[in-house]
Amino acid sequence: MSATDGTRKIEDDVVTDFSEKMSYGAYLGLDTLLDSQHPVSEPEHHDELLFIIQHQTSELWLKLFLHEIRAARAAIAADDIRVAFKRIARVKHIQATLTEQWSVLATLTPAEYAEFRGVLGNSSGFQSYQYRAVEFVLGNKNAGMLKVFESDPSAHRLLETLLGEPTLYDEFWRYLYRQGYDVPASALERDVSAPYVRNDELIPLVKAIYENVEQHWTAYEAFEELVDLEESFQLWRFRHLRTVLRVIGMKKGTGGSSGGAGFLQRALELSFFPELFAARTEIGT
Repeated sequence: MSATDGTRKIEDDVVTDFSEKMSYGAYLGLDTLLDSQHPVSEPEHHDELLFIIQHQTSELWLKLFLHEIRAARAAIAADDIRVAFKRIARVKHIQATLTEQWSVLATLTPAEYAEFRGVLGNSSGFQSYQYRAVEFVLGNKNAGMLKVFESDPSAHRLLETLLGEPTLYDEFWRYLYRQGYDVPASALERDVSAPYVRNDELIPLVKAIYENVEQHWTAYEAFEELVDLEESFQLWRFRHLRTVLRVIGMKKGTGGSSGGAGFLQRALELSFFPELFAARTEIGT
């Protein structure tokens, strides 16, 4: 710092001329990113910017979530389980960030939100194609959801593709089969475009692995990674539910769902990897 005015001298090697060099802002596309918040309330309500940024940042994290979970699925399909573990570990940190974000939106009071909620029209998080894509990869598939995205060809194409592809869980059971485990045909040959439902034929295998950890360490570790993944997703869902209850109570969702909170409450009953939880009742008995 200068001894006279307290300012810090910029080091001689610091680049300051970006007329022909790529800058931080240019690399990140900040001109576009920071000009992507367009409140529609008139006069503009102070808290609408919070609402927009909350959802935009969630979509950015969902983009990375989808990138990583598809990479994890590909790694499992290639028998590279260690890389899959790495990708899933990153996803869990993304989930933690997404969950904590709700605390920011929860500072929006019911009265504040009511002042601009009406201008949102029918827009709703229900229409997030990236969220649907994540759920499709994890197993909660619903062909009927494609209708919501018919007006968005790229989103529709992505979801249609994912609908016909194996889920992360499907690829995991195929991986165990290739490793010599007695995975039932019902798990290997199921219709991957259908939503995943509990398969009781898998529970004895899950139980055996949990009860013989030393002999099946990699499979056991994979089970626990998947359990962590689902638990983190459920925490995100729960935090979403509690934020909605805090801000709008049991009002109908802007997208037309029969009660925003009620819809989210029912989502908590869904399980991506049901056998990994069902087997816990059987272990030790």
